[in-house]
Amino acid sequence: MASKISLTRYLVEEQRVDGSIPAQLRLLLEVVARSCKSISHAVNKGALGGVLGTAESENIQGEVQKKLDIISNEVLIEANEWGGHLAAMASEEMEGIYLVPNRYPQGEYLLLFDPLDGSSNIDVNVSIGTIFSVLKKPEGAGVSEQDFLQAGCKQVAAGYCVYGPQTTLVLTVGSGVAMFTLDREQGSFVLTQEKMRIPEDTKEFAINMSNMRHWDAPVKRYIDECLQGKDGPRGKDFNMRWIASMVTDVHRILTRGGIFMYPWDKREPEKPGKLRLMYEANPMAWLVEQAGGAATNCRERILDIAPGKLHERVSVCLGSKNEVERVTRYHVEG
Repeated sequence: MASKISLTRYLVEEQRVDGSIPAQLRLLLEVVARSCKSISHAVNKGALGGVLGTAESENIQGEVQKKLDIISNEVLIEANEWGGHLAAMASEEMEGIYLVPNRYPQGEYLLLFDPLDGSSNIDVNVSIGTIFSVLKKPEGAGVSEQDFLQAGCKQVAAGYCVYGPQTTLVLTVGSGVAMFTLDREQGSFVLTQEKMRIPEDTKEFAINMSNMRHWDAPVKRYIDECLQGKDGPRGKDFNMRWIASMVTDVHRILTRGGIFMYPWDKREPEKPGKLRLMYEANPMAWLVEQAGGAATNCRERILDIAPGKLHERVSVCLGSKNEVERVTRYHVEG
């Protein structure tokens, strides 16, 4: 029987082969993975651990926080602040950046995360997850919010962890996408798939159909064509999938293909989109591209967008390459 390859061994071997993972980045990713394992344990306890329900507070986005949102955020901060790998962190749940305290050594990386994506699904036992992104800190003393405002193409690592029937960690450092599954007996993440690839064509789309009346014309055009099935211009039947947890919807797409859309709509026309560029769109866009897919804001490549603020929002269209290119073309053509 072939020996199991742990996350640590995988990262060490990647470091040896081409040096794409510096030692400090490798150690940082291991700490993030341990954090996800701790969050997984909390999620699995559910009502037994007293972690369900709201916390009677709101985050910077104006969203009511769940107890697990706050717990997950604290787990990631406490696990990563003392190791000497980071200069600062930023979270979807916090207004400003979190500087590594002076009592700890300061590293050369910046960590951004959505500590618990899909939190509306917590209380109904549907898969949720953690999304993270790593940037290199610009040269110079100190660190500021401006240092985080880098385009997604500058990421040095990105990934997510899905807390579902299995706890699954998906990671890229720029040399493809690898998937690891938590072996609860061993207590470690084990490599279960390398070089994940998204099929260029698909028959599945994911979008919140309840917002249809608010969509822009190109989005309506695309979805209408899908719904017409074999009798329409696409000449094939499509299935709709919508979990209301981006991390889980993207995981399905990485596993078997599909397209995920959360476009601009007329409910809040002044906002370019719902999802956050830095915490959700950038890491997911890079993972999807590394697996052969595409990711745009319906008009341009997400990874080329220069963020103007920490909690910037963006439209998202990602997944199977040919479908994303079609949606993008419809928007560009008007």
